[in-house]
Amino acid sequence: MASSAAHNLKRDDLKRPEPQALASTLEALAARFDNRLVTSQAVRDQHAHTTTWLAPQPPDAVVMAQTTSDIQDVVRICARHRVPVIAFGTGTSLEGQINAPAGGICVDLRDMNKVLEVHADDLDCVIEPGVTRKALNEYLRDQGVFFPIDPGADASLGGMASTRASGTNAVRYGTMRENVLALKVVRGDGEIITTGTRAKKSSTGYDLTHLFVGAEGTLGIICELTIKLRGIPETIAAAACSFDSVRGACQATILAIQTGIPVARIELLNAEQVRACNSYSRLSLPETPLLLLEFHGSESEVAEQSKNFGEIARECGGGDFTWTTRPEDRTRLWQARHDAYWAVKALRPGAGVVATDVCVPISRLADCVTETDADLKRLKLQAPIVGHVGDGNFHCSLLCDVANPGEMARAEDFMHRLVERAQAMGGTCTGEHGIGQGKQKYLEAEIGPEAIEAMRAVKQALDPQNIFNPGKIMPPAA
Repeated sequence: MASSAAHNLKRDDLKRPEPQALASTLEALAARFDNRLVTSQAVRDQHAHTTTWLAPQPPDAVVMAQTTSDIQDVVRICARHRVPVIAFGTGTSLEGQINAPAGGICVDLRDMNKVLEVHADDLDCVIEPGVTRKALNEYLRDQGVFFPIDPGADASLGGMASTRASGTNAVRYGTMRENVLALKVVRGDGEIITTGTRAKKSSTGYDLTHLFVGAEGTLGIICELTIKLRGIPETIAAAACSFDSVRGACQATILAIQTGIPVARIELLNAEQVRACNSYSRLSLPETPLLLLEFHGSESEVAEQSKNFGEIARECGGGDFTWTTRPEDRTRLWQARHDAYWAVKALRPGAGVVATDVCVPISRLADCVTETDADLKRLKLQAPIVGHVGDGNFHCSLLCDVANPGEMARAEDFMHRLVERAQAMGGTCTGEHGIGQGKQKYLEAEIGPEAIEAMRAVKQALDPQNIFNPGKIMPPAA
């Protein structure tokens, strides 16, 4: 698997800067940033870590940015010498988005963590890119509003916009694509693009905001975001329901969505994932396929939603359906879901976790998950399944001995078949992890060569020197 990353280093568009160019860049950055330019190996390695199977590729140096002008100056200096620039939020991406395959300068945005404006009456706020989702919601808590996108990790909002993050609430509140109103972005010459306003809709020219949402830092660096907020619901109820089979749980999800129950969260855990969560989080859930749900609304609305879903669950082979509005019970249940990665890792100490995701139209969800589960058994692979199944997205976390070529070959075969299966069902190779380095080879089959050429043209127009996060998203040119 590490050979994929090594192959990237041989691409024509990933040549490392000339030594003199890099030396001149570091000299100029040191003069501008002093001790906020860090070149120690330990810090560089921290900015290349990846939580999945791709080999780390550290930058040549890290700049700790504190203001938009800091980002502008880094970009201007790097552009002068054609040195790559890689933006870094919290480092929780899963497909190598923060790696530096051609070296270059990492811009760490964690200190740009201010909430600049909150407009509670208009349900929006303006923030710097280093604000994390937990910190934002803590800041907003006393104002009766919250930001709903929850990818599990305490990611930065700039990183979440760059990877078009999603998560457990997407079935009701959408993804980052639906929740970003406007951006300020530092472009390749160091100038700032403003992509929109606080207005809830606009028909003013090209939709530049959503060009940068999901671009994974390849077109510019986000330095400010205007995002939507939501009112904190009067009542929140969490629920759990066990099923005899994964197919039954998926069918219940499909029926709930099709009948219009406004579920806020609906998460699938297969039996193996439930076992892992029970052990890691000290729960006692039945170790069969499980749906975790959350309902938002008034007290009567939540009761009605819960009742309606319980009826659907029984029709699909669901067992006891229990729900609670006690905050401590809800927190415990959802914390176990958010800790799923660590729960999986604890199943096989010393093994690596190869995380991957796909997304299919909801009508094909049961087929896709069932066939995937059968594939895992055939290939003798251990990979608990979790999914944001309300929008057809699910994840497999393969536990592999990365030093075992035979096991890794089976894992690679599984992931390839998983993507082909999802694409054949009208789905996508990734619902929320992004392309990064890991899924470039699947892009052409999904969107076609013409679309890739259009993406290349956009990249060339906005980043003609290819300094922004090179080697990500776009497959090598033929």
